[in-house]
Amino acid sequence: MDHAPISAAPPASLATLANGLRTVTIPMPWRETLSLSVFIRTGSLHESARLNGISHVVEHMAFKGTANRDCQRINLDAEALGAEVNAHTDKDHTAFHIEGLPGDLPAFVEWLADIVLNSSFPADELERERRVIEQEFSEFEDDPGSVAFLLLDRACYGPGHAAGRPIIGTRANIQRLGRADLLAYARAQYTACNVVVAAAGPVDAEAFTRLVEQAFGAMPTGQPNGLSAPRWQGGLKTRRMAGSGQCQVLLGFEAPSLGAAESTAHLPHVLAAALLGEGMSSPLLDEIRERRGLAYHVACSADILPLYGQFLIEGATAPAQAEEYLQAVHALLLRQAQGPLDAVALARARKQLQMRGLRALEQPARRMEAAAQELFHFGRLRAPQELMAQLQEVSAAQVQAVFEQLLLGPEQQPGRPRPAIALAGSVPQRVRACAQALVG
Repeated sequence: MDHAPISAAPPASLATLANGLRTVTIPMPWRETLSLSVFIRTGSLHESARLNGISHVVEHMAFKGTANRDCQRINLDAEALGAEVNAHTDKDHTAFHIEGLPGDLPAFVEWLADIVLNSSFPADELERERRVIEQEFSEFEDDPGSVAFLLLDRACYGPGHAAGRPIIGTRANIQRLGRADLLAYARAQYTACNVVVAAAGPVDAEAFTRLVEQAFGAMPTGQPNGLSAPRWQGGLKTRRMAGSGQCQVLLGFEAPSLGAAESTAHLPHVLAAALLGEGMSSPLLDEIRERRGLAYHVACSADILPLYGQFLIEGATAPAQAEEYLQAVHALLLRQAQGPLDAVALARARKQLQMRGLRALEQPARRMEAAAQELFHFGRLRAPQELMAQLQEVSAAQVQAVFEQLLLGPEQQPGRPRPAIALAGSVPQRVRACAQALVG
């Protein structure tokens, strides 16, 4: 069957209800299934230290009982439709998802509205779910990769800001939080102006919006859930983990944020990350994996959020090779900073980002989340071609300027925020000493 190019499909449509809730309809008429998501602008970044982890607990408990359904009925009603359901909590949002047959759209909207608006947080279910989350903690703490990312956030922002605290929270908090805490948090945070309901697939925008209005129209408007920007700190954090056969190594550098005015200042970092570490021919993978054999997994990314950004190099290596790994990354960054920028590599990076963007258009979950994030951060939907055009406008000089900032050890520029390094797993003392010298 022939289809028109995905990039030529009808654009996403936006509607705003009287209470401030927004709906996004993403037409994907070639799909045989329909995806719906409810996004709430609340996550670990919105939590105080005392409530750290509560967004994640509320997400878990949404499936444990409402004013209309008990836990079993929530599951049975979704599975009777053949639907797949999921949820996740992130730093800046919480999301609930359901996917199934297009003809069941009214039932999907009603089901999502019930768990989002009417959760009762039964005390007996909360006690059981604490034990489930306790197992999640154990999984997290046994995984050097997860621990390394938490350590990096602490090195970058410190535990005094929510950006330096884990999404899952702390064991003490999870044991202390009660039903009244969950009800109060959901009442304050789950308000219409902080909610986007999105659908992707063969769906009519007007019909979808009418259904959402019927189900969510009485939701209180509330006030936008605000965030505060963290202050970059940098430095070294390590954790030795018994039984680990590898050393996880994360390097972080401060990067621009998205900003409130749709700044494009972060785009040179996005392009630099793609040039340095996307694809087997990239300098990072070629040097660390192909030439030296120091790591199976090594990657580079730019994690850009509304109020802060992070340029990240991640990898895992044998403890005996971890010092060589750090020194090799150090030398590679120095070569990139000295230039000149490889024009062929820059063209490759642009093409890879273009491919990544087009591939995302085929994935309903990614399109819905991207739309919700744009509405939360900028208040409007941007056409996919807009970002591609902005990336094309980033100059080689701007990308080279990014590499001149990504320096370690004695080459660091005076006045620049120092980098952050996190080591987790099997961490020899000499590797820790090497990392300490590199952060300065």
